[in-house]
This record gives sequence, structure tokens and C-alpha cells, in this order.
Amino acid sequence: MDTLVEAHGLGRSVGSKRILNDVSLALRAGEVTGFVGANGAGKTTTIQLMLGLQRGEGRTLFLGRPLLEWGAPGTVVGAVLGGVAGHPSHRVRAHLRMVAAGSAASDARVDELLETVGLGSAATLRLSELSLGMAQRVGIAQALLGDPPVLILDEPANGLDPHSLHWLRTFLRTQAAQGRAVLVSSHLLGEMEQLADRVVVLTRGRVVATATMQEVLDHAASRRAATVQAPDLQALARVIAEHGGHLEPLAGQDATVTGLDRIQIGELALKAGIPLYWLHEEKPSLEDFYLSVAEEEFKIS
Repeated sequence: MDTLVEAHGLGRSVGSKRILNDVSLALRAGEVTGFVGANGAGKTTTIQLMLGLQRGEGRTLFLGRPLLEWGAPGTVVGAVLGGVAGHPSHRVRAHLRMVAAGSAASDARVDELLETVGLGSAATLRLSELSLGMAQRVGIAQALLGDPPVLILDEPANGLDPHSLHWLRTFLRTQAAQGRAVLVSSHLLGEMEQLADRVVVLTRGRVVATATMQEVLDHAASRRAATVQAPDLQALARVIAEHGGHLEPLAGQDATVTGLDRIQIGELALKAGIPLYWLHEEKPSLEDFYLSVAEEEFKIS
């Protein structure tokens, strides 16, 4: 899988405050990379440094070259960094045609993209009349005018309704399937779990984890506790301990088990002849992974 973007050692300080520290990441063709972290973690600063919109340390290569070395950067990377930057009274099609003229894209490309993002029937609306979801689609159309292989979106899901979120998720997955490298920053972990192939976790200006989504879920599953209810917790605890797990009794006949998943627990109890009245394990999630690596980061600092 080709690496289209490589960011190395990105850093930035404001006065004596360190905002970003040695951030590195790579974007691959055909993948959606989720850039996750709490508000204020440094995601927007990272993206702005990558695009050359802020000064700082490090360098970012797009298709092997700094963005400034490309004569038409819009044909290399498209970025959606917020609302639509246009006069509120301009109509959608006219706005996109004006931007297209500055980037050597044709009017036909504008019309094609309006249909692609589902705004063909809204092309004559003024920018001030757009809903948040529609404005996000206009921004995406604008970013794709030069047909770039790289697409970067900063917190695109903020404030969107469920219908718009579903459209955005489906659209970005389609863009990756067409061979683009897509970077999406967000603090909405549930949404990112459904979207990303790979995640980069940023905590207080530092990358604390980079992993595929499958690795994320496997890690989360290994740390998640199952809850059980059994008449003989002592016998169950011995069996579980023999196989590398740990049982922690709660009130009555309830307990939590760590180190083993629910399938292992159920099979061990069956073989030992220990009845279980209840066995439950929640599905592992990106939120579990994020909280665990963030907690480890806070412990080291």
C-alpha cells in the first residue's frame, strides 16, 4: 500500500508553552486514518503545520515532496478545515465555479462534484441558506475540485445530524476505496470507530499510539472485564487463575473477570462443572482503547 503523505517531527510552541511535540504520522492510499484526541490535544495545529498554514518544526512530504514544491497543490491535497469560506450571498454553484477558476478546474467538474456530494438540486441556494450538513458537503466538493489523491478533514462531524453523519461516513469510505489517502480528525470516538482503518491517538500534543482498527479492538478486548454470576465464585476463581485470568468478587454471587474473554470463561466453567447464572462482556471499542492509552500517558508524565 503506497504511502502518500509522511509527516516527521512536527512541533510548535507558543511562548513557553509546548503545543505540539515531535508528531509523526503517515497516510496511505486506500485508507482512512482517524486522528483522534480530546479538544485541545493539538489535532488542528498538526493539520495546519502539515499544510503549511502555521510555522513550526518538522516537515511533511506529499507524494515525496513538500507541498510548496507543487505548482498546483490543489491537485495533490484537498482540505476541509471548517465552514465554507465564501460570501454568504453567493450561490453554491457560483461559489464553486469561482474557486474552480482559480485552480484551473472546469465548470463541468463543478457540476460533476455537486452531483457527487448530493447537492445538484441545491446548487442555486445561497451559502447563507445552507444547513451545517450541506455546508460540509460544499466544503468537500471544493476540496475535491483538483481531484487530489489526498483528502484531509478537520473535525468534519461536529454538529452533524445522524443522516449527515451516515452520508459523510459512506462518502469518505468510498473516497478511500477509490485509492485516496483520507485523514479525518475527530474527538467523536464512536463515529471514528465506524470510519477509520487506522488511528493515530494524540494526547497533549504527543502521539501516544498508532494502530490499525483491528489492533485497537484486540487491545481493548484484552483489557475489558467480563461480569459473571455463579454460585461458587471460589471454585471459578481457581479455574480462571489457572488459565491466566483474575476474578474479583463483587456483591453476592457477582464478580468481574479480567484477562480472559467471555468465550474462554464459559468454556472453562463448563469443563469444571461450575454453573453460570450470568456472563456478559461488552463489545470492545475505540473509546476503551483511547482511555487506556490516554491513562498510560498521564501516568508517565
